[in-house]
Amino acid sequence: MPWYEVLIRLGLATLFGMIIGLEREHRGRPAGIKTHILVCVGAAVVSLIQVYMIEETIKMIGDDSSLASVLKADIGRLGAQVISGIGFLGAGTILRDKGSIKGLTTAATLWLTACVGLAVGMGYYLISAASVILVMIVLVILHLIQNLVQNLRGLKRIEVSLFDKDDAMDYIANYCASNNITIKSIEFAENAGAASSDSERPLLTYVYTVLIPRTTSIDRVLMDWKMNQHIISAVDSDHAAE
Repeated sequence: MPWYEVLIRLGLATLFGMIIGLEREHRGRPAGIKTHILVCVGAAVVSLIQVYMIEETIKMIGDDSSLASVLKADIGRLGAQVISGIGFLGAGTILRDKGSIKGLTTAATLWLTACVGLAVGMGYYLISAASVILVMIVLVILHLIQNLVQNLRGLKRIEVSLFDKDDAMDYIANYCASNNITIKSIEFAENAGAASSDSERPLLTYVYTVLIPRTTSIDRVLMDWKMNQHIISAVDSDHAAE
């Protein structure tokens, strides 16, 4: 294989990893641009090593046909180890808190990025390029469609800052039960252990994903929650992020 072909494949692996990682970095995920580039380039390097091993094996057998029964080159063995090994890296991006699981999409993206790197390293440019395009469609366009569907269903994400965790969460649970609001998930957000300026009590922030009936106003829910003495603030995180 000529040297410029190696550079082209490594360059494409860097580009594809950067494209996928840019979307994850934009959404503040634990695995961003650098991680996805390293995964994609690393997988491409493994594929290139495999290609060189095969070329060397063929060359040696061509020089001495008696080696045909001795030398073996498994074209898929190294790639298979990458696919299985990347699972450990992806597992590190998955978090579970109070029944809520985060990071599955990022873990799947890392796994697919490794697959793209293997394809680039083997010289399958069409497969790798088409895969990156499909990944971006899933991560960007389908994400927008998902948000639209959630808004039509009344699915909202409410960021709540509170002092007394048990009292505040009990109030929210009772309020939702009384108003036919379904709590889909509760995620710990930030500020764990931080004290507010006017109190020594720790300020905690949680993100509630709730399904609100069409007849119920989100503004009314936020107002009611903020009136509770244990809740400092309650905001619609979907609108706050815009």
